[in-house]
Amino acid sequence: MLQVRNISFGYRKSLVLDALSFQVNPGENLAIIGESGSGKSTLLKLLYGEFDLNEGHIFWNNKEILGPKFNLVIGYDFMKYVAQEFDLMPFISVEENIGKFLSNFFPEEKQERISELLDVVELTAFAKTKLKTLSGGQKQRVALARAIAKQPEIILLDEPFSHIDNFKKQSLRRNVFKYLKDKHITCIVATHDKEDVLGIADQMLVLNKTGIEAYDTPENLYKNPETPLIASFFGEFSIINDAIIYAHQIQLVERSDLKATVIKSYFKGYYYLIEADSNGKNVFFEHPKRLKIGLKVCLNITK
Repeated sequence: MLQVRNISFGYRKSLVLDALSFQVNPGENLAIIGESGSGKSTLLKLLYGEFDLNEGHIFWNNKEILGPKFNLVIGYDFMKYVAQEFDLMPFISVEENIGKFLSNFFPEEKQERISELLDVVELTAFAKTKLKTLSGGQKQRVALARAIAKQPEIILLDEPFSHIDNFKKQSLRRNVFKYLKDKHITCIVATHDKEDVLGIADQMLVLNKTGIEAYDTPENLYKNPETPLIASFFGEFSIINDAIIYAHQIQLVERSDLKATVIKSYFKGYYYLIEADSNGKNVFFEHPKRLKIGLKVCLNITK
């Protein structure tokens, strides 16, 4: 179990995280979200022992995670950290990078593990390719594979799919998180993408203004967003009568007390996101067709 007890940290005089406490059970997936500058990456680095805490303690299975003041070499054997900058070897092949830290005493097992991970990150066809010739997204996939090659007890991922295009991202995300679950590897992922959370994360931690704004399951936070920050992570919303209402919870009707004027229609694939003005406030709702600018409409909240 990961236990974070009342930790605080700041750069010089600027406090980034203040009095954070939470825990993550073995094999769980925790997603950390928040706006840019909220401390997501800093928190991962603290969990890895890259920085020294100002206050508080971090434990993994009762072993305290300590920073560079206490450890000559940063990090622990049972933990892997994948940052947005990849620490890979450009002049050797993809499979050599993945198996770099696997033992050579059991070559058959090593090759089996490498082949398995090549399949997980969908790079089997590039096994013999020199890393320097790969795209940024492909390098990120190699970094993911190498991090989980030795099956750490806990893995920290900082925006793990940020360099990967949408053509590969969906299947890759499923493959990686399924592998981590199957191997019972605890995963903490800092992300700005809701697709890294919905259906995958067991818990979600929302950082805001140096603290934890919310800590709950993605389903509970989605269904009951207590603040606009939480709602904005999941999708377009409006604030109507002091309540947070998602765009899909508003529908066009023939008559109602909620009236609005269409400002713009945004094509979203199988629907249009309609932006409208209601008494000087923007309201967003979904509709199957594009609506004419200036059209007067009546709306109903289905929540």
